[in-house]
Amino acid sequence: MKTILDTILEDVRREVAEAKKTTPLGEIQARLADAPPARDFVAALSSDFGLIAEIKERSPSVGPMRIENVHAAVDAYAASPIVRAVSVLTNQTHFGMDIHRLGEIRKQVPQPVLRKDFFVEEYQVYEARAFGADAILLMANVLDAATMRHLHQVALELGMEALFEIHTTEEIASLPAGVRVVGINSRKFKTQSGFVAAGQSSATDFSLDLGVFDLVNLLPPSAIRVAESGISPHNLSAVASNFQAALVGTSLLRDERGIHACLRDFEMACRS
Repeated sequence: MKTILDTILEDVRREVAEAKKTTPLGEIQARLADAPPARDFVAALSSDFGLIAEIKERSPSVGPMRIENVHAAVDAYAASPIVRAVSVLTNQTHFGMDIHRLGEIRKQVPQPVLRKDFFVEEYQVYEARAFGADAILLMANVLDAATMRHLHQVALELGMEALFEIHTTEEIASLPAGVRVVGINSRKFKTQSGFVAAGQSSATDFSLDLGVFDLVNLLPPSAIRVAESGISPHNLSAVASNFQAALVGTSLLRDERGIHACLRDFEMACRS
């Protein structure tokens, strides 16, 4: 059965092929000299528990974000005492934003910026740094161990770091030695159920399995541990006891009270 991940990866490869035609790798590499110095993603996550706060316009799991919250997110994150880094989705087809938006956002926030995308080849790594990204996401359910190791090495050579994402014990075993940041994602991408059709919306995210966070004790002991997906102010305290950061997007970007009110709730939860 074709999964939502299969669909996304087909579109990612198409988007990358189009990007390479428009801006060949050599041109991207030439732009690296003008990229801003990389900010230290690991150091940012090494202090007290905090958020990697996300910006996206929509998601396959629930549909559109609240546009007012998306527009207010940059300033809100830049000023927040608990936002340690900012995650920017750069997959246009499924999340509504591209690498150019990342470049704009990077200029407006003081925190390190994570390019969150479905990385499949090194072109995307060079592109991330050329547009100012400080870190990239490498997904163990997308990449084999050798490719994951290679893309990580390219990122390190460019001054970036990687957030490695896992869902299973088998994926933990595939991680390169010495990884510094590992996230457990509770979203079940290897399925077709739990995701909305194009143009639709859901009040509830049916693609989550929060039980996967129990894998936290199997992560490399020296790695910074990040909980991804399904995090809200209501369940943050349970997560914070086992993780050092949480990657949060939908709960902030869909809150009907506005993003500032939701951030205040997260701040209170972090202090409790």
